[in-house]
Amino acid sequence: MQTAPMQSSVLDDFRLEMGQSSEIGLALALFIIMLSVALDLRLAHFKQISNNPKPYFAGVVGQLIGLPLVTYLLCMVLNPHPTIALGMLIVACCPGGTVSNLLTMLGRGNTALSVSLTATSSLFAAFMAPVTILFWVSIYEPTASLLQEVGFNPWDFLKTTFFLLAVPLTIGMIAQAKFPKIMSRVHKPLAAIAFTLLLIIIIVALRANWDGFMALGWGLFFLLIGITILHNLLAFGVGLLAGLVSRAKTKDFRALIMEIGIQNSGLAIVIILSALEGFGGAAAVIGLWGTWHIVAGLILIAIFRARDRRRQHV
Repeated sequence: MQTAPMQSSVLDDFRLEMGQSSEIGLALALFIIMLSVALDLRLAHFKQISNNPKPYFAGVVGQLIGLPLVTYLLCMVLNPHPTIALGMLIVACCPGGTVSNLLTMLGRGNTALSVSLTATSSLFAAFMAPVTILFWVSIYEPTASLLQEVGFNPWDFLKTTFFLLAVPLTIGMIAQAKFPKIMSRVHKPLAAIAFTLLLIIIIVALRANWDGFMALGWGLFFLLIGITILHNLLAFGVGLLAGLVSRAKTKDFRALIMEIGIQNSGLAIVIILSALEGFGGAAAVIGLWGTWHIVAGLILIAIFRARDRRRQHV
């Protein structure tokens, strides 16, 4: 699947222009987000390693290797515009988010397993997400060529993202260990500040680049929606496969499906805007994913609960 020539030309030229103040705000938002993630990490979150090892390790492998691999294969089959593929690969390399924990709970899944997997993928992402993003976009020829055309410097990317991800997470973990009572009080306000700041920046970016989005056209918009839904469906499928391989129980199954199907799209949008040229196609894919995966998660919750009701009446 390749975008039409005119749409392709529009995507080639479309960048999200943030402005220096917004870029500083993005960096600050990401710093605070990772700091709040660190303050939420507890040793208890990793107890699933010994308590429930098979689903846990299946979920880790599915999240860190399975989803990026499936995304790469999907890009090979569909052959989307390189900026679209870039957004897909970035989303696939990001960790699960706290939304997955909430949806797992509402779907009557194993919330403890979901939290453990979110903690693990977040910890891994802080130190390795820049490397995994760089790996997958470099082995997929269209995205590698795209970044080469714009003079992308991989070392600058690694240094920038490592500083924005790993440094605040390390600071947060040290602060949590040394001042647990104080950090427990500031955790929620920090998370609220980060979310609010990110939301404001995204709204400002949309307003500033509205004409550019409108120039993409409705045809491309619906194409992006179709690709996003298919990509997200495959992500849930990776979670399903992880459950089958590990012979997970029902609650664990649901946690695995939610955890791998629900990605931290907020982190993905900050990475594309702050460290990867602000490609409009990639940002559009990530933004659509951030909306759709919640809709899909709510649909799954309805299916899970309907299944529970049928079992109760058998």
